[in-house]
Amino acid sequence: MSQTYLEPTPASSDESASAAARSAAERALYLRVALRIVPLLFVCYVVAFLDRINVGFAKLQMQEALRFSDAVYGLGAGIFFLSYCLLEVPSALLLKRMGAKKTIARIMICWGIVGTFTAFVTNVTEFYAVRLLLGVFEAGFFPGVIYYLSSWFPENRRGVIISCFMVGFPIAGLVGGPISGWAMTGLANVAHMAGWQWLYIVEALPAVALGILTLFILDDNIDKAKWLTEAEKNILRDGFRAETERKRQNNQHGPGSLAQALADPKVYMLAFVDFAFVSGTYSVTFWLPTVMKNSGISNLAQLGWLSAIPYAFGAIGMVAISRNSDRTLERRWHATAAGVVGGIALLLVSHPSGSPALTVALLTVAAIGIFATNVLIWSIAADYLHGSPAAAGSIAFVNCIGLLSGFFSPFVIGWLKTATGTLVSGLYVMTAVLLLGIIVMLVGLKPQASRTARRSANVSSAQ
Repeated sequence: MSQTYLEPTPASSDESASAAARSAAERALYLRVALRIVPLLFVCYVVAFLDRINVGFAKLQMQEALRFSDAVYGLGAGIFFLSYCLLEVPSALLLKRMGAKKTIARIMICWGIVGTFTAFVTNVTEFYAVRLLLGVFEAGFFPGVIYYLSSWFPENRRGVIISCFMVGFPIAGLVGGPISGWAMTGLANVAHMAGWQWLYIVEALPAVALGILTLFILDDNIDKAKWLTEAEKNILRDGFRAETERKRQNNQHGPGSLAQALADPKVYMLAFVDFAFVSGTYSVTFWLPTVMKNSGISNLAQLGWLSAIPYAFGAIGMVAISRNSDRTLERRWHATAAGVVGGIALLLVSHPSGSPALTVALLTVAAIGIFATNVLIWSIAADYLHGSPAAAGSIAFVNCIGLLSGFFSPFVIGWLKTATGTLVSGLYVMTAVLLLGIIVMLVGLKPQASRTARRSANVSSAQ
């Protein structure tokens, strides 16, 4: 009896060792893939987001120089998103036809060139025209990258990878503050141009170089990656086969076509939740310099360095929360907790305290909570839509509706500030929108498992 009991042990140990070795090899492979494509996309997103937040820093000089009201400036900051949204879905659909690297390269080179034009506007009409053109050329970048990453990383690795890409926007704030402060002060009057003009040039031109680099580094998909062996490609494909099987067992599937996506209530719920969460994000990014200045920080160079603090902690929080979400495969309650905490901090910071330290602390808490919600909603969207023939178009549609908040948020806050003389009412409205998005997510985006899967889970827990 003793010998019979001991005989399977070596085989069991061998199997365990073999499984551990496969797991280690798989982790190493995914790390290699991540290091190949994510750093470049991350830097591209940093530059893209610098192009969005630099208008908030330039406001501190540009608005007075060109005599723009808060309402005019808020509309100019937000009008970028109108043309962006109109071309978002067509640009994303072109990605499937042209390939990821050509699409991303085209977008970055064009917006880098047009971004520099902002330095030379002289009136309201030119400001609006350049902001509209920026939206035209940047359209499709974000959903294209989300779709691209979803084609390389399965569900149980997707959240942290998306967060490593999206952490680009708080990092843009981290480096953008000091760079903006330096450009507006250190480069002022160089070549007879104002500091705000140099700000746009310094932060737009790198996009052109990155667009060219994209053509040499990215591969359109797993099959075209010449730096992977066939065995390595099969390991990556197996990850998606396991995800597809899990979704089949749980009766989870996205729309089969763009027409079905446009008739799918969940797609509209995803779009609204994204709209709500991005409204909160732009409430922080567009108005952070103004809020800090109102707290008593008048030195632009100092303001630039202090503005990096919320973005730095926001970046750390995004990755940490997303990593835990991947580990538990739970998204909704992570986003709820982060959004509620961030929303409360946004409410509190809307009341002028006269204390720069308290203002920076509240902005930091708001950034951690609100930035994390954006990663989590895109993890939810990618999990639901991945594998669908309409994935690229559906992701673009969700992002298109969500990015309308980029127009809505700065315009509403700017209009209310012009009407009331304070940011309080505008930030209250944005917090209410954020909390409404959380409610819609909790009620409408519940994961649904099939009866078979639930019975299996019950049997497993009973055993």
